[in-house]
Amino acid sequence: MKLYLFFLIFTASFSLLAQSPKGVWKTIDEKTNQPKSHVEIYEKNGKLFGKVVKLLPAAATKTCDKCPGDKKGKPLETVDIIENLQNKDGFYQNGTIIDPLKGEFSCSLWLSPENKDILIVKGKHWTGLSRKQSWYRVK
Repeated sequence: MKLYLFFLIFTASFSLLAQSPKGVWKTIDEKTNQPKSHVEIYEKNGKLFGKVVKLLPAAATKTCDKCPGDKKGKPLETVDIIENLQNKDGFYQNGTIIDPLKGEFSCSLWLSPENKDILIVKGKHWTGLSRKQSWYRVK
């Protein structure tokens, strides 16, 4: 019985871990449809953050030209581009994301219900305009 309970708990925790957005994701340029970067999603103080860990040849810029505050003009690989996302039942919200060419937006993200290797990232401008991107898990 103890072995059965251990196996059940181990399997359940592994399943939950597999459904986490934490990890490295490939971003795609919306205009060229080419991969442009790898972003690592990680947890800090119970919230999710994201940083560029690799720029690919299709990256439109290498610096954070439209970033706010002290991030402005810094190399993309040195700043968090996603900050302070809070988990609410697998939907991460109330954070921010930086588009280095357009500025800062409110952000939410979630794993695709059809494929846990696709991360849906939504940025919303203060005007109410928003856009979604699909990022792909790097294996």
